[in-house]
Amino acid sequence: MPSRRTMHIVDDDDDVRESAALLLEASGYAVTTYASGVEFLAKVDPTIPACVLLDIHMPQMDGLEVQRRMVERGIGFPVIVLTGQGDISIAVQAMKYGAFEFLEKPYLNDVLLEAARDAFVKLETVSEDRAMTAQAKAGVAKLTPRETEVLSALLAGLPNKLIAFELEISVRTVEIYRANVMDKLDARSLSTAVRIALAAGVEPLIAGRGR
Repeated sequence: MPSRRTMHIVDDDDDVRESAALLLEASGYAVTTYASGVEFLAKVDPTIPACVLLDIHMPQMDGLEVQRRMVERGIGFPVIVLTGQGDISIAVQAMKYGAFEFLEKPYLNDVLLEAARDAFVKLETVSEDRAMTAQAKAGVAKLTPRETEVLSALLAGLPNKLIAFELEISVRTVEIYRANVMDKLDARSLSTAVRIALAAGVEPLIAGRGR
């Protein structure tokens, strides 16, 4: 397991914090600990991908408030929430704030390690998705306004003749724009261009402009 995988542990209980840190470090994680949610929010670097082991019941600022502030700040780390036994309603609230998993104290070591592994799988998947989205947006940004309209029309499933009608241009011009779109997006097929358009948030053309 790569040692670069960072886990932030946020818990006011020294014993819980230290035992979790020892377990995760022994399993190859880089661990940073915080005695409060306030300390975590003040020190965490949101640009470095990580996962969070977060206790719900803490003084000053509880885990739910920490989650809420993470959402406000755009910190999208997977969060494993620690709750007391029977705190189902609180766990549900945590899940609504985007918690990846919740564990009841006391938890088994294997259960925590499994949750950590799953959280990092999610983190890596999200990171890949964000990279793909950024790449797609960069590609679409190269298009001229008219080329973007043609891409939008392709996303709507319109053939060249209907695109020409909707945009009030010739079919030959549509073909030229379409070729430019495929080239700038480095798309070898229409399905690839459509996937890029969807990832970049391009909206399908609404028919009716040419009527």
